Amino acid sequence: MYIPSVFAESDLAKLHDFIERNGFGVLVSQVDGEPFASHLPFLLGRNSGSHGTLIGHMARANPQWQQAHGQNVLSIFSGPHTYVSPTWYEAENVVPTWNYVAVHAYGKMQAIEEPALLLQIVKDFVTFYESSMPQPWTLNGSSDFVERLLRQIVGFRIEITRLEGKWKLNQNQPEERREKVALALQKQPDDDSQAIAAMMMAAR
Repeated sequence: MYIPSVFAESDLAKLHDFIERNGFGVLVSQVDGEPFASHLPFLLGRNSGSHGTLIGHMARANPQWQQAHGQNVLSIFSGPHTYVSPTWYEAENVVPTWNYVAVHAYGKMQAIEEPALLLQIVKDFVTFYESSMPQPWTLNGSSDFVERLLRQIVGFRIEITRLEGKWKLNQNQPEERREKVALALQKQPDDDSQAIAAMMMAAR
């Protein structure tokens, strides 16, 4: 990812926090020599490997996993993003831009087909994503149902070898302009604008 130094974020804990908050990502690899992407939820193991480990699963019918096994792959996690109008700067010789936050994780993917490991992956996903529910759901189907479920999916593990974070929040502009943009974003009705405004204010 192209990251001018002024926008770079390298704090590992901050990058991990971001992945956990924005865990529905994009897995990119090569299939038959062409780029191939799947939109998938991920779980992060913070303490596994030097940069953490990503865990997930996909449909067995998805052709990506067969060729991605052993490949260096890219997982993309996107956060809030919003348009920035040049009128908000109240200055001359300025142009529109887009503020956003994103993390790229690189590593070698290993497919997981063992039923016991697959079952643990599914249970871990259920535990993580149901934890905030008023009455968390649990996987309590019959053994035949669970076995059929597991036959339809393939798990994967990606030990992260490199993490890139880009916090593009107008850091290349004078403080006065950044404040004007943040205040203007606070007046916008959408959640992304509000989130970017909050991040800009926190970074001041």
